[in-house]
Amino acid sequence: MPDQQEIELQAAAFRRLQQHLMQDRTDVQNIDLMNLAGFCRNCLSRWYQEAANARGIEMTKEEARELFYGMSMEDWKKNYQTDATSGQQAEFKEAFAKNVGEG
Repeated sequence: MPDQQEIELQAAAFRRLQQHLMQDRTDVQNIDLMNLAGFCRNCLSRWYQEAANARGIEMTKEEARELFYGMSMEDWKKNYQTDATSGQQAEFKEAFAKNVGEG
């Protein structure tokens, strides 16, 4: 498969994942994604930012989140985020440290 074709397929798959998480499954909480899979929507937006920055494109965390979420983080939380249980928060602390790091 030619490199450009592979890039286009990867981009299409990413856009479909983004649509799935941002439109089709807004009911799935970020904390549950992180606890089960080791990544969440915020991780995807951070990877988006890191890819931009690696290519010399300046992008803040907030800008990356707004591009990925299609709205401000504040609006996402207001519209879709629910309060996490103490059990979810404990699992998240462990999953975050394992998959993202301490900081």
